Amino acid sequence: MSITIIYGSDGGCTRKIASKIASKINAKTLDIKKAQTADFENCSLLILGCPTYADGDLQTDWIDHYEKLEEANLQGKKVAIFGMGDQMNYPESFVDAIGILYDTVSEKGAQVVGFTENTGYDFSKSQGLREGRFAGLALDEDNQSGKTEARINAWLAQIK
Repeated sequence: MSITIIYGSDGGCTRKIASKIASKINAKTLDIKKAQTADFENCSLLILGCPTYADGDLQTDWIDHYEKLEEANLQGKKVAIFGMGDQMNYPESFVDAIGILYDTVSEKGAQVVGFTENTGYDFSKSQGLREGRFAGLALDEDNQSGKTEARINAWLAQIK
């Protein structure tokens, strides 16, 4: 199975998590700035990673290169999403990026895998929720970094 992880990262946190995930599942990682539309299409499993900025915005590079995702043929493609957020400083927009990416890939016919429970987090609102669960892996390196490894391992066991 070929796996591609496409992520955006300014401060390096999302890049670090993408690399950690890649090392566990033998995946190729690509910064969204360098990714091409074909990179979204030419894999068995596509993993997208994006932090949520401010009050619910995608990371800057994702905004600048979003058309690559929008142009990709994702019909029937297996897609998993992980998102970074800060539930203490931004409890009203925690991991909103997961929801934004989910909506786009779902509309394009992708099969989204890797939904996770929202228990163990302390936030008030998230666009990343679908039917009470996150539409991907929600991580908070600012406030819950000690839970990251276990959350990644449980998520990967589910999506492989």
